[in-house]
Amino acid sequence: MLKNTLLLSKQLPTLQYSSTPERFDETWEAPLATLLGLGRAAGADFIEFFLERVNYISCLAEEDTITSITPRLSTGAGVRVFKGHGDCYVSTNDLSFAGLKAALEKGLSILGLQLPAPNAFIPEINLELLRDYAAKRGKDSWLPLCSSIREMGEILLESTAQLQQKANHIQSRRGTYFRDWQEVLVAASDGTFARDIRLTQSVGLSLLCADGSDRASMGERGGNTSDPNFLKTWDYQEAAEQLAESTGKMLYADYVESGTYPIIMANHFGGVIFHEACGHLLETTQIERKTTPFADKKGEKIAHESLTAWDEGRTENAFGTIDMDDEGMPAQRTLLIEKGVLKNFLADRAGSWRTGHPRTGSGRRQSFTFAAASRMRNTYIAPGEYTIEDLFASVDKGIYCKKMGGGSVGATGQFNFGVDEAYLIENGKITKPLKGAILIGEAKEIMNKISMCSQDLSLAPGFCGSISGSIYTTVGQPHIKVDSITVGGR
Repeated sequence: MLKNTLLLSKQLPTLQYSSTPERFDETWEAPLATLLGLGRAAGADFIEFFLERVNYISCLAEEDTITSITPRLSTGAGVRVFKGHGDCYVSTNDLSFAGLKAALEKGLSILGLQLPAPNAFIPEINLELLRDYAAKRGKDSWLPLCSSIREMGEILLESTAQLQQKANHIQSRRGTYFRDWQEVLVAASDGTFARDIRLTQSVGLSLLCADGSDRASMGERGGNTSDPNFLKTWDYQEAAEQLAESTGKMLYADYVESGTYPIIMANHFGGVIFHEACGHLLETTQIERKTTPFADKKGEKIAHESLTAWDEGRTENAFGTIDMDDEGMPAQRTLLIEKGVLKNFLADRAGSWRTGHPRTGSGRRQSFTFAAASRMRNTYIAPGEYTIEDLFASVDKGIYCKKMGGGSVGATGQFNFGVDEAYLIENGKITKPLKGAILIGEAKEIMNKISMCSQDLSLAPGFCGSISGSIYTTVGQPHIKVDSITVGGR
């Protein structure tokens, strides 16, 4: 005879659970399955719990002094309730059964749903066997292997000392580092039950130099996931040398003249423009908001035939790499654009329900206080068939954008980005440094002007803000040629 797993709703207050408080493991299955069943009995179409534990620390070195060490510990959960095409999200710091039940009840009430009557049956949701990516890859050992606070400070001070040795006319020099350790557990009424640990680290240097009226300010940052020894193996001498050299060149550079130019954009962080001006427009959140010009363009040409682009969560140690997204879906590779033709959008669960586009493992969030949304992971333009020499040889007069800076992007893809390090190209050769360049354009136009891609794909860490908070992402590309773009300057 099959065991009757049905509960009466009046029995819920008497249930006793002994979930492991310091770890998300199989002991969380019973209480979460019961709560998911309660939500379904109340009339919800779908319920998802996201549990999170965070151990974060950052360190700042200014000149030759550690001026800030900032630790942060947090634990919490969020519950998302769906009814039809509507949904709501409630978060809590109380991970007890009663606390999670209260958050669920609040979410249900927002959608006009009520807990079932005392004698109603509550089915227990059958969750899958725990998919534990942390245990599979030995991630439980990562946190103790990371750099100590003393080691963080020593390495940052050594890096800023290197800047002092290698640069001239210094006004300020800074080194920054953070380590973000996150344990997550996802349980949903479709049977999803998955756990992961993420370890994200980033270290950077910044330098401001001035000589009279000439000024130059630049920064360099590296990032990594999954390597506890990342900071220990960081080559701060090379990073300081490159930063000092670039800042020195820009200090006395001429200002660029405004105009329309062909440009060569470097690999690595050059991919930030594709991320900002195009990548966001391929998220289903933009389709829902009706703010993307590409909403009905799937299968159509939206870019030059030389351009192919990917978004994926699988590149080893890349800043946006995840074994599963924040809805428990395994990571995958998503072909966005193939030879200029739009192939796919990035979709989370809600975006998939509302737009019809398939989920892509792109449901991401900053923390348990945010509902997941469709977000990028490692997003880049794929290598092409040309050499870097081919790209430069095709330009009679233009600009080489070696290092991109900050910028802004409008809702439908209009953008302007500063160039921290630029050079004049004349007759296929780099001739002199330039500063003050600002690239101005619109995604749907500029995509058709990327006519050449080289073979030297390189990825760079980035931070992306959107509806579900700030997350870690990767941008990237090979060297590319843009046939013409408006460049603001003097």
